[in-house]
Amino acid sequence: MSNQSGIRDLFDRWELVWLEGQYDLVPSCVGAHYVRHDENGDRTVTREAYAEELAAIRQDRKDIRVVVYDHSFTYDRAWFRFSFKWIDTRTGEPHSRAGIQSYRIEGARLVETWISMQPLGSTWGDAVAQEHWTSPRPIK
Repeated sequence: MSNQSGIRDLFDRWELVWLEGQYDLVPSCVGAHYVRHDENGDRTVTREAYAEELAAIRQDRKDIRVVVYDHSFTYDRAWFRFSFKWIDTRTGEPHSRAGIQSYRIEGARLVETWISMQPLGSTWGDAVAQEHWTSPRPIK
């Protein structure tokens, strides 16, 4: 198996964690400690703590979708251009936030990530969504 297919398999599982709440897959996706560089600052979380964070996000935003527009995989890195989309359960209004996220991978698991988010309501106006996170880029 090539490293490209291994990374693709990793993100196929990670997509199931995010989109379907399959938290039993987290140990096969995330290292024992996951370094995150995000809006909350730099922090290290255990895979169990991160699974709890994901569950809390899905509890608050039951229909959250992660829509991927572009991605790239290398030997031990990956990046995605994406949007979060959800309906506010209190108001019924649709929301979105565009972002870019890169990952460092060791031992076929996510061990570090950098994420940059745009403001609430942002989208990628020029983008066509991929069918799945690891799908080839759509032809415009």
